[in-house]
Amino acid sequence: MPEVSIITPCYNSSKFLEETIASVQSQNFKDWEWLITDDRSSDNSVEIIRKLNDPRIKLTIAEKNGGAGHARNISLKNATGRFITFLDADDFWESNFLEEMINFMKQENAEIAYSNYARCDENLIPKIEDFQADKDVNFNNLLKTCRLSLLSSMYDSKRVGIEYFPEDSKREDHVMWLNLLKKIPIGKPLPKTMAKYRMHATSVSRKKQTIVKDQYLVYKDFMNFSTLKSLYYTANWAFNGFLKYSKIFN
Repeated sequence: MPEVSIITPCYNSSKFLEETIASVQSQNFKDWEWLITDDRSSDNSVEIIRKLNDPRIKLTIAEKNGGAGHARNISLKNATGRFITFLDADDFWESNFLEEMINFMKQENAEIAYSNYARCDENLIPKIEDFQADKDVNFNNLLKTCRLSLLSSMYDSKRVGIEYFPEDSKREDHVMWLNLLKKIPIGKPLPKTMAKYRMHATSVSRKKQTIVKDQYLVYKDFMNFSTLKSLYYTANWAFNGFLKYSKIFN
């Protein structure tokens, strides 16, 4: 049984997939399994993955295109590692990411931990100041902004269980983290930059004006908050989202 399970959804990711693969295979920590679920790609992503000669990499092809949350859930159902972490098929880890995170989790007796990450353009050149892991995360402060990015976070499934993504939300990662933090008091920060997030101009997560309603539903439908309370947290999320992406390099 591997120490860590890496969960990756893949959909038409061939442009960046080989860089992502290289970043995983170059990890100093070797005791991992990588569960990739392809969400019915129409490019050659599947062919790239199938060429890999690494028994730790396990490819599943979804029966239908169901979105990233659905693809992650398929992989989570097959995960056997104690520690669960996530990496999208276009993002990148430095070679020390798994080693540093697992050591930190054990030393701090943490159930959830997260690190800094660099926010880059498509060529992995920094575009905005690094996101800083600078405070303990709990359910209450995570309501106002989602500090737990999938590519730089990890949780201990031995202690908190497996948490699945809602498949009927476009903000499925925020809902998943909130549900986890209902179970535990805090997630702990590791202030080191060991991951790189590609910021695409067409990325859903960057189109804030189109997802305000989806974020409102996080609170209204998934947290079962009142309308007024849901509007309050949506306003906080929007304001913090503006601050989060406001420091663009010249």
